[in-house]
Amino acid sequence: MHQSIEFLIRHGSWVLFLWILVEQLGAPVPSAPMLLAAGALIGLNHTSFAQAIAVVLAACSIADLSWYTLGRRRGNSVLRLLCRISLEPDSCVSTTEDRFRRLGVWSLVIAKFVPGLGALAAPMAGLSRMPILRFLWADYLGVILWSTVYLSIGYVFRAQLEDAGIFIGRLGGSLFTFVFLLASLWIGLKVWNRKRVLRRLRIARLTPEEVAERLSEFVILDLRSRAELEQEGLGLPGAIWFDRHDLAARHLEIPRDRDILLYCSCPNEATSARVALELQKVGIQRVRPLEGGYHGWRKLGLPVEPIAQVERR
Repeated sequence: MHQSIEFLIRHGSWVLFLWILVEQLGAPVPSAPMLLAAGALIGLNHTSFAQAIAVVLAACSIADLSWYTLGRRRGNSVLRLLCRISLEPDSCVSTTEDRFRRLGVWSLVIAKFVPGLGALAAPMAGLSRMPILRFLWADYLGVILWSTVYLSIGYVFRAQLEDAGIFIGRLGGSLFTFVFLLASLWIGLKVWNRKRVLRRLRIARLTPEEVAERLSEFVILDLRSRAELEQEGLGLPGAIWFDRHDLAARHLEIPRDRDILLYCSCPNEATSARVALELQKVGIQRVRPLEGGYHGWRKLGLPVEPIAQVERR
């Protein structure tokens, strides 16, 4: 058997532990290839399901508890950091808070299956002050389900994975090379997709300085989540809050006599850009996102006031 496969058999638990830990701490490396490889080793009787799941659970516990604690102590700043480094273009504070608010504790159970939610669910649980015991049982259940699915796929298709590893070994590579190539391909596709989406959403933005000089010329729409508003209750002067999911249906309530300015709390103003595209489809053409969003505005020390018309369901 190829030397690297022997190494993986001998040290597979540590390799799996470190790989999952690094990925769950936020590094842009996919865990699926390593879980599939571990599943193949289970099928070849070199480890067991229980041992593999225990290793994954230990790695995820360290990472998720760390993010939970940081979310509890540092709040939205941690979410914004993760959104900025995420390879998922839809990962932003508002999107995560909306999903978490709708699903509650079950968002932790499904988080690792949902692009953009996996890395953000734990700090969001901390930010929302979820009790630690409730967080732990939901997080552990999610980890067990997630790891079981991928380990089972690797177990079922172990022959194909072993053949692929041997084939690459004959070419002068190794099973590690095979896993590395899969990981590189996954990362490459994610990076390409992120750039594609952000390029498509690149609408001409207005700087905070430009807006501050012409504040009365805009109808200003606040697109942040309800949870963010409840934390501080402040927004740009004259801003109106809408649930961004209702904008397409309620667009007739938006004044048409001035330019529309949108702002959110997402890196790259992703939410604002998406909503701008949606509003243009329903005939509102004079719409622009605020560069840097709400946090860019606050960073410059520009004025804020209690937000207007925060409607509650």
